[in-house]
Amino acid sequence: MKRKVDFVNQSEADEVFDAIHGLMHLVRARQYRVLRDSPHEITHLEGKVLGFFGRHPGAMAGDLAAHSGRDKAQIARLLAGLKERGLLQAEVDEADRRKTRLHLSDAGRELLRTTQRSLREVTQRSLQGFSAEERAQLLALLRRVRGNLDEAEAQDAAG
Repeated sequence: MKRKVDFVNQSEADEVFDAIHGLMHLVRARQYRVLRDSPHEITHLEGKVLGFFGRHPGAMAGDLAAHSGRDKAQIARLLAGLKERGLLQAEVDEADRRKTRLHLSDAGRELLRTTQRSLREVTQRSLQGFSAEERAQLLALLRRVRGNLDEAEAQDAAG
């Protein structure tokens, strides 16, 4: 059974989503600049890969592929570049010598620390001047938007 949708003024809806899109574009642009301006000039995706191995030391390339949804060839190229630049280290698995486990190098850990600190500054600055109550309200409203979209997706999938 489809739920009745209460339509809102379309120009207001467009304005809301244009604002969300513009905001995310601005935040992403600042995040990309932080990564690009780091000493190693890493890409957004390389930063995500370093973050993954920072959270999952000893994981394997296949773990990253499964987590990210990227194809194994793209993952292999990314990992090769990060290893070549000294940001990732590969170690043969003791139990199964056919497997290679990946860890951040000292340089990779330091780069991850400094970029995460800079990225946190971007997000902190974006919420500057908001009270705890306003931040909670904003988060609740965004979760409602997400919930509405998830519900519509589930209804569409159910037919």
